[in-house]
Amino acid sequence: MHFRHVFRLIGLLVFFLGLSMAAPVLVSLLYKDGSTWALGYSMAFTCSAGLLMFVATRGEEANHLSHRDGVAIVTFGWIAAGAVGAIPFILSGSIAHFTDAYFESLSGFTTTGASILSNIEELPPAILLWRSITQWLGGMGIIVLSIAILPFLGIGGMQLYKAEIPSPIVDKLKPRISDTAKTLWKVYILITALEIALLVAGGMPPFDAVCHAFCTMPTGGFSPKTASIAHYNSTYFDAVIIVFMLLAGINFSLHYRLLSGEGRIFGRDPECRLFLSLVGIFILLVTYDLYGTVYDSLGQAFRYASFQVSSNITTTGFFTADYDRWPDLSRNLLILCMFLGGMAGSTGGGMKTMRIMLLAKHAYQEIFRIIHPHAVTTVKLGGKAVPGEILSSIWGFFILYLGIFVISALIMAAVGLDLISAFSSVAACIFNVGPGLGSVGLCRTFFKSPLSGNGSSFSACSWDGSRSTPSSSFSCRNIGESDLQFW
Repeated sequence: MHFRHVFRLIGLLVFFLGLSMAAPVLVSLLYKDGSTWALGYSMAFTCSAGLLMFVATRGEEANHLSHRDGVAIVTFGWIAAGAVGAIPFILSGSIAHFTDAYFESLSGFTTTGASILSNIEELPPAILLWRSITQWLGGMGIIVLSIAILPFLGIGGMQLYKAEIPSPIVDKLKPRISDTAKTLWKVYILITALEIALLVAGGMPPFDAVCHAFCTMPTGGFSPKTASIAHYNSTYFDAVIIVFMLLAGINFSLHYRLLSGEGRIFGRDPECRLFLSLVGIFILLVTYDLYGTVYDSLGQAFRYASFQVSSNITTTGFFTADYDRWPDLSRNLLILCMFLGGMAGSTGGGMKTMRIMLLAKHAYQEIFRIIHPHAVTTVKLGGKAVPGEILSSIWGFFILYLGIFVISALIMAAVGLDLISAFSSVAACIFNVGPGLGSVGLCRTFFKSPLSGNGSSFSACSWDGSRSTPSSSFSCRNIGESDLQFW
């Protein structure tokens, strides 16, 4: 492994992360929110550290990255990004401790959406913007952004691209992988800009529109409002964000092909057809479960079911209703949505629809072979045979995924969380959703802090529980020690 070259690329990554703090610095100057110096120092330190790493590791040149190089750059790159992103939170006083700041930062860059913050509106606007930028950069992948500039170093980036893209089958839209990365980023920026324009057109303040768009397209779920999208109680905003959450959950190479003139590409792609079909089925099931039990109006049941299913299956994490109080069927369906996730090549988390589809096809093939032992069959996707090594890698991923999930959930239960909170907290993080159920539901946080007296407090949403209560009735309160039966 080329250690010098690995750390040289990480230095370049850190340098560009420092440059991305320029926008929050300008916002701080505009709003005069008192965080200008903190962001300025953060930017100067990060750029200097990145440049120093880049210069100090000059020497050995590698015109090819191995698989080990790619995995090392991605792994250490995310660790470095989390540390860099924590600096503005600490220096601005928004988050007191490094561990909490690192959690918030890494949750942003990985687009998990889990948060330790309770009263989000109290943060300076520039810090809120930086919080959103961490998700926007992490969504398409800061590593993919780096790939776009690898020709500057005279090296290829296919191994790095494979290590970063969460898909069993890697799409190359262009002959050169750096051109593919640039194309994906252009599509990403275009769709983000369109969402900002539509939200502003509907009356959302421009700053809020930018923050929400920056957290919709990466399916991250951070919001400048503690009550998330429920804060606005707007059917228009719900509809716009639903559309863009689903767009973010679809393979970005399909967006590029759509923009290139292939108007029916969504309908022709088997994974996309399955993904959109699952979204429709889950929406209908949750609507049926909510109508008459939580909402008297079919329109309201459909509205909130549509938003929450879209949010969970794309692993975005926005919310417009207190789904933790919904019937058990709806809650279980939403957990299942988290597990399934978006399409391969999207910014969504979860298992990915392609993996689920190929696992089902392979399982059917094995059953078919038991019944017809002499038959020669192959697993096909879109009319093309899927190589056996890809199926093996998917099964390996699936087993590792479930293993980590179960072990992590048992660890959380061992520290005192109830069963629902333990499993949903792990699901919310490993599936990249953010909010879970129970003790980590909705605007409750992953943070334990001292109250003005003794004990601990968590931010939580209150809801009066009436059958037709609009989601705008969210309010935040502190929960005292007597409520913390799980800790």
